[in-house]
This record gives sequence, structure tokens and C-alpha cells, in this order.
Amino acid sequence: MAPATASARCESLREGEIAYWLFKSEPGAWSWDDQVKKGVEHWDGVRNHQANNNMKAMKVGDKGFFYHSVNEKRIVGIVEVVKPHYPDHTDKSGRFGMVDIKAVMPVKTPVTLADIKAEPRLEGMALVRQSRLSVTPVAPAEWKIICSMAGVKP
Repeated sequence: MAPATASARCESLREGEIAYWLFKSEPGAWSWDDQVKKGVEHWDGVRNHQANNNMKAMKVGDKGFFYHSVNEKRIVGIVEVVKPHYPDHTDKSGRFGMVDIKAVMPVKTPVTLADIKAEPRLEGMALVRQSRLSVTPVAPAEWKIICSMAGVKP
């Protein structure tokens, strides 16, 4: 399976199709429960150019997995992009931006990083290949596989 990239998003998606992403957060700093309580929140604080470029490629309606990093290392929910890339108010340099996301639903069965690594069809997933990147693309086939593992409809 070819790895998904933000630039490939524009080349491979037809007009009107949604793309898929993975948003990593340390649950002690911002958890799925925090996201659910807030409903819609900006995804700020990203200071990696590749992750920022991924957010620049996002469109309203794109879906994403909400991933608890650090000790949990698992997908716990699904979010939707509701506002495209705009300047991040926490970035004094003015180089980085953010998107707004809303909580859509929790997954029925959290999918751990170990689960993902154990699935051969997910070996090319950006989460596996670029484990430190905070915002990564998810290929449509990967999205379907993980939704199945999580017990939710894609």
C-alpha cells in the first residue's frame, strides 16, 4: 500500500471527497474527554513543518482519528475538520497554523499502536513510519481497516 502524504491528497482525491487524518494528543494535556466536552476546538501548538503542511491540506468535512499518545498509544475517537488552516494564535513566529475539529464519536473498541503494528495491511501507515509526527494522513484503505478494528462504520 502506498503511503499517504498531504501532497498526494490533492492528487488522489476527486473534488468533494474527504481525506482522513490522525491527530495525536497527550491525554494529560488534551484528552478525548476534553474534546467531547468542548465539542469544537482549535488544534493548536503544532510546531513541526510536516504536521503543519498536513493541516494545510485539510478541508472542512475531512475526518480524523483522535489518538491518545504517551502511555496509552491508542485511537479513542473520531473527529471532523470544521475550519480549515488559519494562523495559530500561540505561534509568535507566525509560521504555523491550526485547524478546528469537532468530536464526532468515540470508537467502540480503542485501537492500540500494537494492534496497528500487528496488522500487515497497515505496515505503511504514517503513524507507524513517522511515529513522532503529531498530525498524519491516513489512507482511505487504512481508515476502513481501523474503523473495522474499532467497531465503527467508516
